Amino acid sequence: MANSNGSRAKANPSNDTVANSRGGQVLEYLSKKGYSRTEAMLRKESQNTDPEGRPIPSNREGSQKYKIALDLTISWLDTVLDVYKPELKRLLWPLFVYSFLELVNEHFGQDSQHFFANYRGLFEAEHEDDVRALAPVSLPEHVKEDSVAQLYLKNKYRLTISQLAFVAILQFLESKEAQGGATIITLFNTYLDIRTVDRAAAGNERSLARLLSKQNGDADVPAEDEGIPGHHPGSANLDRNAPSVLSKLSLGPMPMEPDLMEDVKAELQDHDITHPPTNGQSSLIDEFEQRIKREPIDDVPSRETLPLPPSTARDVAMEVQRIKENRDRFRITGRTGGVGPGISVTMFTFHNTFDSVNCIEFAGDNNLVAVGTSESYIRVWALDNSPLTSPTDPADFQPSSSRRLIGHSGPVYALSLAPSIATSSPPQTNGHTNGTSIPSATPETRSRYLLSSSADCTIRLWSLDTWSNLVVYKSHSAPVWDVRFSPFGHYFLSSSADRTARLWSTPHIAPLRLFVGHDSDTECVAWHPNGAYVFTASGGADRTVRMWSIQQGGAVRLFTGHTGNITSLACAGTGKLLASADDRGEILLWDLATGRLVKRMRGHARGGIWSLDWSVESSVLVSGGADGTVRVWDVAPNKDAGGKVISEGGAGTKVDAAGGVAKGKKKDVVVSADQISAFPTKKSPVYKVRFTEMNLVVAGGAYLP
Repeated sequence: MANSNGSRAKANPSNDTVANSRGGQVLEYLSKKGYSRTEAMLRKESQNTDPEGRPIPSNREGSQKYKIALDLTISWLDTVLDVYKPELKRLLWPLFVYSFLELVNEHFGQDSQHFFANYRGLFEAEHEDDVRALAPVSLPEHVKEDSVAQLYLKNKYRLTISQLAFVAILQFLESKEAQGGATIITLFNTYLDIRTVDRAAAGNERSLARLLSKQNGDADVPAEDEGIPGHHPGSANLDRNAPSVLSKLSLGPMPMEPDLMEDVKAELQDHDITHPPTNGQSSLIDEFEQRIKREPIDDVPSRETLPLPPSTARDVAMEVQRIKENRDRFRITGRTGGVGPGISVTMFTFHNTFDSVNCIEFAGDNNLVAVGTSESYIRVWALDNSPLTSPTDPADFQPSSSRRLIGHSGPVYALSLAPSIATSSPPQTNGHTNGTSIPSATPETRSRYLLSSSADCTIRLWSLDTWSNLVVYKSHSAPVWDVRFSPFGHYFLSSSADRTARLWSTPHIAPLRLFVGHDSDTECVAWHPNGAYVFTASGGADRTVRMWSIQQGGAVRLFTGHTGNITSLACAGTGKLLASADDRGEILLWDLATGRLVKRMRGHARGGIWSLDWSVESSVLVSGGADGTVRVWDVAPNKDAGGKVISEGGAGTKVDAAGGVAKGKKKDVVVSADQISAFPTKKSPVYKVRFTEMNLVVAGGAYLP
């Protein structure tokens, strides 16, 4: 038997060479799909490859074959259906790089430089660093010495595209075999790791990314990403209808209304007079003016971008309190000499929930916590155990520290409390009568409204004064996975399994904007701190994050790089960085201005990172998730990109096939050098983490024995 197999291998040397080359996956796919002509053409090409699968230099073909082949592909992409263009255009960059490197290795030095100069403009916006690194390469010796060239030659360039798109380009290349199609297929076979997915099938999955996780193998190791593994794995591709150059963003804070600014200054001056600053403490008016000076002048959006109602006394009180807390906060400066800041976490754990908790939300004033359940109701607690009452309560009502909000007809997946802030002192008095103080008319800054989204396809607005439902918003055609109030209230954003996100204002029952572009469920959303932009993220086969302009209604950035379903988003208070997390336990940081991936951080086990939040200075990120840990991260770029394998305490939970959290043997996880500290719970997956205005961390979870 062994001899006969050996004889057969000798009789078909070309088949064996191709089957064992790094492009065998392409041949297997072609054979399975019945593309016999393309398979035969590729096997014919393989006869001119070396043992590593690379084309053998041939002067007979000349130096123009790569230019002809790339021009052919670019021309065809201009005519392909719009639905396929975005993903197929991602093929051009690796085709350009490998064509250039082949020309250099085949000793076509001058032609390789002409080729590089001719096409580099197509890729400089997105791959600026690599274009700059490859530009001086003109000799085979340069290729051996250039680190970027070696990265591309020693690794396959990974791309994931839909089956229909891959079939379309294969059919085209097969029909243009003699005109350059054979050259492109050879590059596919030699240098690209193309993975196909069925977008249509994936799009029909209505999975809650916070609860469901698709296990992609048992090894809990860093996943290879799109492109060269570990080398600029993200990108900032624009929407297909956007300009070819990254649009300039206005990332500065929204300018304060002039009348509001004057009222805030007057209040701060009065407070400085009645409560003079202590030794070493700046006055509130100085703190306010220093903040104004630090704000950029040419990088701020117009107030017309997001029209807001006129400011009220409550807005003045909230701004004054923010200045107070900003001055008196615990300051976090990131790592100092390798030692992280002394951050502590206050954890609120809910017992006897029987795995019914879907989401937890804390109020900005630190007085309330709300929980959404799979039993379709919402429960709100007072964190100080004070009774929650209402003017509409009957005379015989027995008040307690919690209230139930009933109205949804399906599981509640997300909650959002209207912006609020805690007051640091009791109400001031403005006079005395018979020894009794008369409270001043200081407006309340507590949360008065709550938003909820549900599997019943609706969003509900609740009053926290009367503990009743005020409005039901109906527009989504599938379960609504997430909902978020804007930083200024009034507006809110929702995302759904219908693959859309929608912008609303609380007084209107119809959405103001539809954000359409994701190929799968839009799992989670976030706001930019200035309110001029929003972020949406998708799971399934999409796995991208998009940044949208509120004013224009279109995408201004698209970030690719996640290898799992994206489960959480958070934009830094500075407005310059975005953090996104997935169910593989990875956190990616993005620079919004350049659209580049800053770094990738690992430490959580699989199952989902369900919440992210930034410190006031945007110097530290905190995260919590299904593995039952709260983790603190240094966001500054670091040279040590490595990690270590450790086994930490924590919930020790894993996501089972049904999507629930089940007990299991905890695996070792890779923890990157960016992690400052980790706070494990015993058996409590963490649903929410939040930095207060004083830079204290609050977290919430449910005990699952």
